[in-house]
Amino acid sequence: MSENCGHSRRQFLKAASAGAMTLPLLAHPRNAPKKLSSTGQQPRNIIFILSDDHRYDFMGFMGKPSFLETPNMDYFARNGAHFKNAFVTTSLCSPSRASILTGLYSHKHGVVNNQAPLPEGLTFFPEYLKSAGYQTAMVGKWHMGDASDDPQRGFDKWISFKGQGEYYDPVLNIDGKHKQVKGYITDLLTDYSIQWMNCARKNDKPFFLYLSHKAVHAMFKPAKRHFGRYNDVEVDCPATMSNTDENYRGKPRWVRAQRNSWHGVDYMYHGQMNFDTFYRRYCETLLAVDESLGRILNYLRESDLLASTLVVYMGDNGFCLGEHGLIDKRHMYETSMRIPLLAHCPELIPAGIEVLRLVQNIDIAPSLLEASGLHPPENMDGRSFVSLMQNKEVKWRDAVFYEYYWEWNFPHTPTTFGIRTDKYKYIHYHGVWDIDELYDIENDPHERRNLFYEGQHQRLINSLKNRLYKWLEETGGMQIPIKRDRGFRGADRGPETQ
Repeated sequence: MSENCGHSRRQFLKAASAGAMTLPLLAHPRNAPKKLSSTGQQPRNIIFILSDDHRYDFMGFMGKPSFLETPNMDYFARNGAHFKNAFVTTSLCSPSRASILTGLYSHKHGVVNNQAPLPEGLTFFPEYLKSAGYQTAMVGKWHMGDASDDPQRGFDKWISFKGQGEYYDPVLNIDGKHKQVKGYITDLLTDYSIQWMNCARKNDKPFFLYLSHKAVHAMFKPAKRHFGRYNDVEVDCPATMSNTDENYRGKPRWVRAQRNSWHGVDYMYHGQMNFDTFYRRYCETLLAVDESLGRILNYLRESDLLASTLVVYMGDNGFCLGEHGLIDKRHMYETSMRIPLLAHCPELIPAGIEVLRLVQNIDIAPSLLEASGLHPPENMDGRSFVSLMQNKEVKWRDAVFYEYYWEWNFPHTPTTFGIRTDKYKYIHYHGVWDIDELYDIENDPHERRNLFYEGQHQRLINSLKNRLYKWLEETGGMQIPIKRDRGFRGADRGPETQ
């Protein structure tokens, strides 16, 4: 493990309370951004924990699946805030992570796929924290700018890996130097995070930790202690998974066609795994993420930091497990665009808060900046939800917007734009000869009945479409970004099932 503060992993675990140690500083290629004005509030320690492909409803307290055990996520919900209607603006790893770090929509920050290099000139919110005197660390999956794991602006400490990384015995980039480390990735990243916090808290400066897990990205590999735990459970396949005319009545043709592709249940990952095993391994891999949350909370508790530290947990996008015959994400269906979002800080958040307002990943940057005592910059598209998790009444948005741009790597899903309110979802497809979709989410949460061609809804459709185009026009999104073809292409079709 990294000798972050002059101690090896073994030395740290045996003597974590050793004397004060210095933090290394990384050189960054440009000047710090303009300093933000202070809100007058005392800066607090902040931990942001990100998982990969964790869908919104796979948490114990949500009751689905019934056998899944996530006691630490349950603890967050009981003792902090649960955002029940949290969404991403783009359900894809790199675009979502860029929106988290910049507070911008994908068409504004320019990270629209997982392959293209990182655009020049972006400002990541940890840069503001660093300028304001925070100690900052990035530990885990970066996954922007193709497969690069190079240290990035805004972080004093850097521990990452190339691309998707490996679940076991990964090669890590530790402050610019590569090292192979033995162990399971979720545990290792948590070890490094606790080690760094143990160093940072000894200095008279607040700290910000960005802990970004590889899990639960496919192909799923649980920790050895969890492998096979759910081998005997019955998999609860969604009703919309069956390949029946009833399930696909009113659906765009591309949805049914995707069943026998890389992202479909009939030819998933070109036949590398059957669905039931896939489902079980996903759940087992998630268990170590929940344990990581527990370890972070226990460290804060033992360090007398639990009450004052803001801890936020979320997924970078959702994940489809058989709904409409699909796996993975990218599309605008609920299980793809909806994410878990939890927050804990007893000094700031009353216990057991359920936030029902519509929030998005673009809201993370302004929220964490406000929690640090800084006014968020005006150019961010997101808004701070600090008042929402304090259970305060504030004027808030009544809709969220979505965009996804067709990828050469996985051409099964078309360019998609959409708008979702508390009651309705309108999905508009670009560049494909197919139909749009309208769902009454309130009465049809599983999106089974497309209302697009039902005459009584045409006025509503026109209204939502106008709002969608107005959003694109006002935010500079009226162009389709084109990127050079590069990377793996999973375009094979499987055998036709009917």
